[in-house]
Amino acid sequence: MGRKKLGPTRRLEIVEAFYEVAKETGLENASIAKVADFMGISNGLVMHYFNTKDELLIGLNEYILEQHLNVMTTNNSGVIETRKDLENLIKSLFSRKWNQYFDDGVFYNCYALIYRNTTFNDSFKQYLLKLHGVLKEKLQQAHTNQVIRNTNINELTEIIFALIDGSYYYLGLFNQNDRIHKKQQKIYIDHCLSLFKYPD
Repeated sequence: MGRKKLGPTRRLEIVEAFYEVAKETGLENASIAKVADFMGISNGLVMHYFNTKDELLIGLNEYILEQHLNVMTTNNSGVIETRKDLENLIKSLFSRKWNQYFDDGVFYNCYALIYRNTTFNDSFKQYLLKLHGVLKEKLQQAHTNQVIRNTNINELTEIIFALIDGSYYYLGLFNQNDRIHKKQQKIYIDHCLSLFKYPD
């Protein structure tokens, strides 16, 4: 009984340790042995919960999802009832809040795996679809509450996420306090907000 209850907690601890090892050594160099060493436990105990590194990678992907969902919900957990609510959501999505929850280096290492690992590709795709689903729900709320008149919510969701992904990749090259970073960030936010049709 005790082990059964401990299972989810121990699995999360191992995934978090895998993440820390990946941050320090690079995802390609992270291994079950290094995770065990980092945690001060045996390889066998890690493998009790994750038989292979591939299983750990899927666990890491699920962890990324949970962390990134925090960006979508923190300070934006309420319904989009006003134009200000919508603007705050968009500004949050184009901010560097993602870095508070997950390291860019590990994330882009994970992204590279979609081209080499079919199972991870499927898992990563599901992670992205869930993030898109959260944004779609927010935009649908804005439409239902007559904050926006746009009816092409699916298309709008995809365009905004394309802008977010592209801008985040590029802005990662600059310090957040850099003039270029702030200028580009404003361009992306303003363009995104211009996609919305507001009631007359």
